[in-house]
Amino acid sequence: MLDRDESLRPTQLVPTVVEFAGPVDHALLVAATTRALGRHPSLRARFRLDIKRRRVEYSTHGEPARAGFLDAAAEGWSEEETGRLVRALCATPFDLATEAPARAEIIRTGEERTLLVLTSHHIVVDGLSRTMLLEEIFTIYRAGLDGTEPELSDPPHPASVVATRSEEEVAAQVEEVVERLRGAPTDVRLPFERAQDEPSHLGTGVTTHLDAERTAKALAVAAEEGCTTFMLGIALLAGALARGSDQRDFLIAFAWPGREHPDAGDVIGMFVTTVVLRVSLGEDTTWRELLRDARIAGMEAFMDSDAPLDAIAARLNPDRNALWPPLTPVLLNLDDAPHTPWLAPGVTGRLLPLDPLYIKYDLAAFVRVADSAEGRRLELSLDHPLDVTDHRAVSAFLTDLRRCAADLATSPEEPVLEQSVDAINLDDPAERLELVRSIWCEVLQTDEVDDDVSFFESGGDSLLLVVLVEKLSQASGRALRTVDLFRSATVSGQAELLAAPATEQPGPAPAGSAALDAARNRRPAEEAV
Repeated sequence: MLDRDESLRPTQLVPTVVEFAGPVDHALLVAATTRALGRHPSLRARFRLDIKRRRVEYSTHGEPARAGFLDAAAEGWSEEETGRLVRALCATPFDLATEAPARAEIIRTGEERTLLVLTSHHIVVDGLSRTMLLEEIFTIYRAGLDGTEPELSDPPHPASVVATRSEEEVAAQVEEVVERLRGAPTDVRLPFERAQDEPSHLGTGVTTHLDAERTAKALAVAAEEGCTTFMLGIALLAGALARGSDQRDFLIAFAWPGREHPDAGDVIGMFVTTVVLRVSLGEDTTWRELLRDARIAGMEAFMDSDAPLDAIAARLNPDRNALWPPLTPVLLNLDDAPHTPWLAPGVTGRLLPLDPLYIKYDLAAFVRVADSAEGRRLELSLDHPLDVTDHRAVSAFLTDLRRCAADLATSPEEPVLEQSVDAINLDDPAERLELVRSIWCEVLQTDEVDDDVSFFESGGDSLLLVVLVEKLSQASGRALRTVDLFRSATVSGQAELLAAPATEQPGPAPAGSAALDAARNRRPAEEAV
């Protein structure tokens, strides 16, 4: 095993769970997955740690992993039992000295429901590699359905596409980055606090959307300043953090693909690097000016993306904790992974959220533009540790982040810090509607909902209603009851419910919280009341 502590660390795993609805040829999917796992040298690798030389050595001549198959439906597995298996597949470490660093299991869970559980070690797979591997599996599968040979590239060995530089070149680049980042605080004043006990890597996530009209305006303003969606995310995150504290200078980490070599595009491997950028704002900085600064900060960081972060951190933060990010607790990434994987005609796929979710940052923000029936919508997500002392503060910050996006879209010439930092103006009917719509979409995992169709006709059930109560209460500051949302079961009805003064709202029903806890702990609700 490479290193016991490193191998057992859950954040070193890259798990993916794809759910397919429709007729899947399971034998063909197993064969396609096995073939894909065997094609790439990195996925056949075995590793060992040379203690004397303090380096990792590897060989790519090992046997590749073979995909497994389980017919859980035929064997009578319950949903809970299947869930436990999926969690185990996603969290079980690899013995890198003896095992292939990737595994896959195809699980039939229903008449037309299939799971593909793919788990790799971060030592050989990054996010882009995962997407490439999934697409290759699907390509091989579709070719098998057609009885043809798939068109696949001949992947080179990862070692052949790694650039080498002299020590002098690296040292000069590190010095340049250090000078650019020097003086910025290596901490960020976040809108929540973590428990004082030993920090946990377990996390959870929340997501919200901006409506299509404001999304179009925000993207247009960003484009006028030459900003990508990622740079727009930098501005929004810095603005929201500044509005919530007196900090004005931020270091933000992001993941860089690290595939500068022209032949690296088809290689499955761990090329991604962590890069840190610096963005700051003053009391009079406008959204348009912040976008310009975000663009400059992003471009500077992109140009030095191959600078070793460890060397930079040693200069700027010599007292860093080796278990946690060295320069900043905040990460921002562009989420461009396909959320609806396409396997074959008549089969729809979707990426399932990971349970449990492991995170390395105190706050990981993701920005993406998602297509919906009403148009393109800006999606903002936050991953955060489970051990925060007040989860409502995270939801409130997400609402602030969405409010920042709306302010940038409608008032780009206004100072960032002079605008309201209220989570939402509940006196504004449009903002109430947008708040309820976004939370319905989050709870129901859909892109759009009808304002006048009941929650239950839209796909909700009694358990999801309890979740809706909790999320709406957190986002609005109103103490809502399950019975109130049951009686006002539409988006428009619940938006009007939020218009009532907070003092007129009765306190939350204990039974609702007990039911939510029961669902999380998989206990009968009556035992929790």
